Amino acid sequence: MSGGVVVVGSLHLDVVVTAPRLPAPDETVMGEAVTLVCGGKGGNQAVAASRHGAPTAMLGRVGGDVFAASLVDNLRAAGVDTSLIQRDEAAASGLSVAVVGADGEYGAVVVSAANRGLSADGFALPEGARVLVLQNEVPEAVNRSVAAEARRRGAIVVLNAAPMRPTAPETMRLVDLLIVNRIEAEALFETPIHGVKDALAAAKWAGGGFDGEAIVTLGSDGLVHRDRSGAVRHHAVRPAPVVSAHGAGDVFVGVLCAGLAVPVAMDEAIADAQAAAARFVSTPLGERGLSIAAGPASVVSRAPSAPRAATGARPACR
Repeated sequence: MSGGVVVVGSLHLDVVVTAPRLPAPDETVMGEAVTLVCGGKGGNQAVAASRHGAPTAMLGRVGGDVFAASLVDNLRAAGVDTSLIQRDEAAASGLSVAVVGADGEYGAVVVSAANRGLSADGFALPEGARVLVLQNEVPEAVNRSVAAEARRRGAIVVLNAAPMRPTAPETMRLVDLLIVNRIEAEALFETPIHGVKDALAAAKWAGGGFDGEAIVTLGSDGLVHRDRSGAVRHHAVRPAPVVSAHGAGDVFVGVLCAGLAVPVAMDEAIADAQAAAARFVSTPLGERGLSIAAGPASVVSRAPSAPRAATGARPACR
């Protein structure tokens, strides 16, 4: 896979509920629609990299339930090599539930399930792979093991440290490029980030035991990039109408890594990734190519996904 990307990470079925706004603690808000989406940060990033033209393979793990085949089929439909996908018949596949407000903001809860059992035993980086992509939805021991293998083979190791968790220094030392959003950067750099100025200052400081290349994404404020020399720069982004920001960060990471695998210069890879993420947030959920079921909130109980899951039949990703 010359110029290829290998993603090691999570596979989840995402239950995406749209509502007028996110609920406050102890509050119930009536929703408008529900969509079942093949996701997980790893799966999303692999699909994005492959759709952007990079030969892409994924190491992940699914359960023995009705959703496992759909998660794998979704990767194959996007051109991702699934030969490294593991299956745990005794476990459920990963699941996330997200609520998306009318303003495009969202909150989510993730249940890792089968992803917790992902193993790096016997993993060998495919010949010609140039970029290894990691996230924090699988065990850190797996990330550290595959990152060490990638380093031995001369590949670029990219860690999208999401969701944020403490990471051992020996793992961070294997990372070439760290990608975090505003909230994750606050935890990593131990300083509040209210805007671009704060992000520039925070990124310049080598926090969290990491002093390599870093990107802090800031949503509509663009991003801040710290290069290998320690120089920090803001990359603005053109305003775009937002349908939902859910999954946009994964599109950014996947497209960025596809560019780095070519390879293209970092500035070009960043610009391409920002443009792809902007297009993604403007696209209705049902047109993103990942949806497997959708319907108004009032008829969710009659949506095809409910009876298919109950009978053990296999839902098909669109």
